[in-house]
Amino acid sequence: MSQAQLAQRAATLLSNKADSLPQLPVTIGLDGFVDSIIRVVDKRESTTKFKPLPTLAGLGERISRAAGMSTQIELWVERVKLGGNGPIMANAMAAFGAPTTYIGNLGYPHVHPAFAELTKRATVISIADPGFTDALEFDDGKLMLGKRKSLLDVNWPNLVARVGRDRLQALFADSALIGLQNWTMLPEMSDIWEHVLAEICPKLTTRHTFFFDLADPESRDPHDIRRALDLIGKFQNHFDTYLGLNEKESFEVAGVLAYKGARDGEAAVRAVAKFIHAKLNIAGVVVHPRAYAIAASQDGVVKVTGPFVEKPLISTGAGDHFNAGFCLGKLFGADNETALQIGVGTSGYYVRTAKSPAALELAVFLRTLGESTD
Repeated sequence: MSQAQLAQRAATLLSNKADSLPQLPVTIGLDGFVDSIIRVVDKRESTTKFKPLPTLAGLGERISRAAGMSTQIELWVERVKLGGNGPIMANAMAAFGAPTTYIGNLGYPHVHPAFAELTKRATVISIADPGFTDALEFDDGKLMLGKRKSLLDVNWPNLVARVGRDRLQALFADSALIGLQNWTMLPEMSDIWEHVLAEICPKLTTRHTFFFDLADPESRDPHDIRRALDLIGKFQNHFDTYLGLNEKESFEVAGVLAYKGARDGEAAVRAVAKFIHAKLNIAGVVVHPRAYAIAASQDGVVKVTGPFVEKPLISTGAGDHFNAGFCLGKLFGADNETALQIGVGTSGYYVRTAKSPAALELAVFLRTLGESTD
């Protein structure tokens, strides 16, 4: 199937299934950040105009030149918005039209104003104060500087006390999709997963979809990563379980699992997705480099090319929108190839507009993509 045909197929699926979204509730968690989207000033031309530093490498060179001396770097805050893998994904799922419950650290006892949009779109249960992230954006990537102390309060006792055990059980039982994101920044997440497996999962009678995003585990001990992966594998006993990774994360995870293959190029990404899937034995492993996406499952490995844009309006949150789009496809019963197309389409829409699309808006965007590649 050509890329144009795949885009049209995905658009048709969205158009036909959008009306079913009110019957497909989702529950997402567990992090929460207030994100400041920032450009680094290279040269200031006036009080209101400047040239941004275009690359991460340029920032690195500037910092290196200051070694042994000192320097000043001006940061220009373009916008302050909700952040964290979970809130961004939840906001995207709610924008599609799915009834969404979000559990996380969005401010306690009062939700931080940055999450006002999410509280209008979704049912929000906040159990702790948010973390804060300065997201320095460049043409070739981004640098995320996080302040995370409050994330220690995202733990099983607080989850049970502030959500309620019965309500938590009901959310897991009734949600067509569960997503517990950002394991890396939540020190208590593995313990939470263990409690869910031991206390929530045995009471479930219906099999739904579970999506995990570790979120750049490089800073975590390999033994902790391996423990998390083992727990993810156990969720397959109760859910159709998917693990989402970007290209860098995929090789980090594979390394913990003793992968010894190539680490560069599309063939290597295919191989590593297949390797991780075989090791975890879950429903699927999804890897999304910047220009394409790959899914590995028992049916094999498939690839979809994304609507890549050289200079995105925003990049922070692109991966979370990809995850939301892929999960939307799975909620609609799509095969991996179609779900990947919906994922890259959602990400492509978001980086062009800085907005999360409704399902029918995404269908129009994908249909336009299909026409442009005919």
